[in-house]
Amino acid sequence: MTPTNILLLICGYFVLLLLISYFTGKNDSNDDFFKAGKSSPWYLVAFGMVGASLSGVTFISVPGWVEASQFSYMQVVFGYFLGYLVTAYVLLPIYYKQNVTSIYEYLDDRFGFVSYKVGAISFFVSRVLGAAFRLFLVAIVLQQFVFDAWKVPFELTVTLSILLIWIYTFKGGIKTIVWTDTLQTLFMLISVGLSIYFVLDQLDWSFSEFLTSSEFQQYNQTIFIDDFKDSKHLIKSFLGGMFVTICMTGLDQDMMQKNLTCKTLKDAQKNMVSFSVVLVIVTFVFMLLGALLFIYADKYQIALPLMDGKPKSDLLFPEIALNSGLGIVVAVTFMLGLIAAAYSSADSALTSLTTSFCVDFLGIEKKPEARRKKIRKITHVGMSVLLIIVVIAFKHILDTNVIDGLLKVAGYTYGPLLGLFAFGIFTKYQVKDRYVWAVALTSVVLCYILGKIPPENLGGYVLGYELLPLNGLITFIGLLLIRKKLPQNGHDR
Repeated sequence: MTPTNILLLICGYFVLLLLISYFTGKNDSNDDFFKAGKSSPWYLVAFGMVGASLSGVTFISVPGWVEASQFSYMQVVFGYFLGYLVTAYVLLPIYYKQNVTSIYEYLDDRFGFVSYKVGAISFFVSRVLGAAFRLFLVAIVLQQFVFDAWKVPFELTVTLSILLIWIYTFKGGIKTIVWTDTLQTLFMLISVGLSIYFVLDQLDWSFSEFLTSSEFQQYNQTIFIDDFKDSKHLIKSFLGGMFVTICMTGLDQDMMQKNLTCKTLKDAQKNMVSFSVVLVIVTFVFMLLGALLFIYADKYQIALPLMDGKPKSDLLFPEIALNSGLGIVVAVTFMLGLIAAAYSSADSALTSLTTSFCVDFLGIEKKPEARRKKIRKITHVGMSVLLIIVVIAFKHILDTNVIDGLLKVAGYTYGPLLGLFAFGIFTKYQVKDRYVWAVALTSVVLCYILGKIPPENLGGYVLGYELLPLNGLITFIGLLLIRKKLPQNGHDR
């Protein structure tokens, strides 16, 4: 598939998104941008959230991770499932009861102004980095397989990618995204299904023959319980996955903003539970695809593509789909799936960052009505520019598999949110609000130092995803140290 054909496909895809944006963004109101008028059908939100949760990171990086980690990622995904149940039945009732626009308003009501800002800042940093990870992944694929042929610099590729997202979200916001996410999830699932079908056909295997083959046995180890010191150990992966989900979904404005567009709490809970079941199944299919890709690459002597002179496993799927002779159907559906997966996450991230900054930092709901729309639109532009800068920076500093890097960053940035919400929900204490920022900062710094300790200095123990609950626990203990007994509605401002 030539770079010109790929570019034409991308253009056609975005024309479709712009049509959706036109019909969903006609009102161009802040209420639609932030909450979609609280009228989204739960099943539509659930289906769309599959694509938003998987994103381009899962679409490319999870299959590319199979050789190094086999199916160990499924241990994390099983933890995800439990985390989604906690989100549905512990956190969602709180958000619906308080009728929040930003979920961090809960911290203002529970503890005070400083706690509220610490929570909002934690999300803001987390989501900027998370969205940048996802955008970086699609940008390097577009660069490698499209724009390098035309000598277009990576910086321009990133700028154009984010500009396209801004164009179709600047009016409708979350109302547009609920519908575009549904379309994007559909494209992504069709793409992975067709890719598996055509690779199996090329290998002259049926699906059952693939599952029983000796080649597949080299990649399919799922449960790791032999060495507790290993970062892939079942208990560490499962608990890490659970807390990652609680934080990256339940305490994340991006994912919760979609849930809060449902009409009722019951609808939002149905959305969350059904979505979590589908997500586990779909992620397993991606792992199967990863094993299949490495088997195919080994048989046909396809080397890992190089990026800046280094082998990049994240690029194996696009290399096989676009350059290995599987045919135009695989190439077209791969590109549609990649674009859909990447942008279904990135567009909602841009919208949630705009929402959080407007509500949590600018206090838009307290501004005169005549100024609110202008503030929102200027903020939307500012968030786009910020993402461009961070994605470009990643090209020069990122040296790990993207899904692994994303989960590690979450361990540092979401920890304070986990500690704050857990303390607010499971205790009745008030805290000395003015010191909360020091507790959060100390927790992040301590976890960063722990994460940098060489395994040989810890008796061979490798710290993995448990850094996130550890971070939350340190924050929780810090809040206990600055607690004070006050009436529930009292604050130390």
